[in-house]
Amino acid sequence: MKSYRKELWFNTPTRIAFINITADVRKALKESGIKEGLCLVNAMHITASVFINDDESGLHQDYKDWLEKLAPHEPISRYRHNRTGEDNGDAHLKRQVMGREVVVAVTNGDLDFGPWEQIFYGEFDGRRRKRVLIKIIGD
Repeated sequence: MKSYRKELWFNTPTRIAFINITADVRKALKESGIKEGLCLVNAMHITASVFINDDESGLHQDYKDWLEKLAPHEPISRYRHNRTGEDNGDAHLKRQVMGREVVVAVTNGDLDFGPWEQIFYGEFDGRRRKRVLIKIIGD
């Protein structure tokens, strides 16, 4: 069995962003040479997410609206976490809802997706450097 590791780095100009990273993951898979196995993709920061869904702008706006209703950014005084001097209590909750990671089967050297599935990096406290780990194992 082989394993392959790669990091992707992001620094979004906005507080909240969704970035399609499917092509980056496919590139890493090709670099790995692995044809059968599993591909883990996870956010390496507690205010960011990796998730799978459709690459449709209306859906992405729906996510933003829904998440802001669930965990509004302001007033920042509503979150005990922000008493430490932070202002990102909402981002931690948004990450918890959207998830830390995805695992995708690798079959015949490609990501074994269902229709319309794409991998996204979700940022909830942007404007600073953060990373995503890609770990691929198999033969």
